[in-house]
Amino acid sequence: MIRLGLTGSIGMGKSTVAAMFAAEGVPVFDADAAVHRLQGPGGAVLPAIESAFPGTTGAAGVDRTALGAAVFGDPEALRRLEAIMHPAVAAERDRFVTEHAGEPLVALDIPLLFETGSADTVDAIVTVSAPAEVQRARVLARPGMTPERFAAILAKQMPDAEKRRRSDHVIDTGVDPARTREAVRRLIACLVPGSGE
Repeated sequence: MIRLGLTGSIGMGKSTVAAMFAAEGVPVFDADAAVHRLQGPGGAVLPAIESAFPGTTGAAGVDRTALGAAVFGDPEALRRLEAIMHPAVAAERDRFVTEHAGEPLVALDIPLLFETGSADTVDAIVTVSAPAEVQRARVLARPGMTPERFAAILAKQMPDAEKRRRSDHVIDTGVDPARTREAVRRLIACLVPGSGE
């Protein structure tokens, strides 16, 4: 099995590319969805989060507004939260890989692949990228997004150029979607010879 790490900065089209891999029959692990499951009603991390940040969880799971307020601007608090979440997400990812052990290729959609030190857990890395002006337009079109918030998010992410440099493959989403889909198909055929036949 080849474990393909799929990453990219905010607004680069990573979710779109992940869906293209899934449409081609490649099992896709979604780290963001795993976080939502873990923090949702009955989630495995709720006791640890409540212990570290009292009053931030309830019957509906994590109160994201309260938790966000508890860690915002506090690097030590953020580190405590990451120490809870990162191992839990890694365990979910390992379970996913085990469940799909018979597959020749799985895609692990991990937004902060480089930032969380997860790059050494995959066999190859593909970064989803687009020109900066395309990225900015996409992100600022999101509800509630402001230029300041966008800048703050970018500041926490490794620059796109560095992600591309450290990757084995780059998929461009600043082009016609059909071309992006073709790039996904070519990459699958490259990684799993005979898959496109």
